[in-house]
Amino acid sequence: MSVLEDITIDLSVVLGSTHVPIRQILRMGRGAMIPLDCGHDDPTLVYVNGKLVAKGRVLVNEDQMSIEVTEVVRGLRG
Repeated sequence: MSVLEDITIDLSVVLGSTHVPIRQILRMGRGAMIPLDCGHDDPTLVYVNGKLVAKGRVLVNEDQMSIEVTEVVRGLRG
């Protein structure tokens, strides 16, 4: 396993997404809210190197956030 220790991956955790015109972004100030295309109970998506690998939910414990994996997405090969 030591050969794998130095390999880096691009890990992204996506809570939701939206399309926003640049003019709206330019008008935003501190505290602006951007509505996302998901609901409170929708899963958070975990991507590795651009491929969906898992779904989960965000957990908050005091000042630390983490992801609890609730489903591993199958069919990653090929």
